[in-house]
Amino acid sequence: MSISLDAAAEVFRQAMRETVKKHSLWYLIKGVLLIIAGIVAIIYPVISSVAFVVILGWLLIISGVVQGISLIGAGQVPHFWLELISVVLALIVGFLLIRNPGEGLQTITLLLIVFLMIQGISKVVFALTIRPFQNWGWVLASGILGIVLSVILWSSLPGTAAWLIGLLVGIELIGEGAAIAYLAWCVRQVAGSPAATV
Repeated sequence: MSISLDAAAEVFRQAMRETVKKHSLWYLIKGVLLIIAGIVAIIYPVISSVAFVVILGWLLIISGVVQGISLIGAGQVPHFWLELISVVLALIVGFLLIRNPGEGLQTITLLLIVFLMIQGISKVVFALTIRPFQNWGWVLASGILGIVLSVILWSSLPGTAAWLIGLLVGIELIGEGAAIAYLAWCVRQVAGSPAATV
């Protein structure tokens, strides 16, 4: 028996709704904890930046070891050497990040600044391309803001590296926590109302 893609998607959405309803208190607690963690990361951006780099280093090492174990006895696989190079690179980069988190912070910050610059330029080009559309100026302003932000961050290197990653991680944690907590709160309010329908 086959099921249509729309029907499967609706079954999945309904299962997710039921899960959120059933565990809404835990989602609310998780959201609040994420917000608190985000606030702590913003208050102590240098510590959270270094912690992020160290955790990233350990994740690379663990993934390299697991990937390396999976390659044992797989010498005949066509892409074996590419996988082996990937394992070696993950282990080396992970070790370097753990050994010297300060250098890792500068490298990641530099990559982030380049990303902001490229994204800003692409938004400006996109805005100028769609210029007849309504509100194209907001896309242009967003692109210009990204470019200006990347220039400001670039000009304040290496000091930027000490706090930028921690600040961004904190903002991300607060945003994710707020979204989860708000969703759980709304579900609990609807479930608690007398006119609630499933």
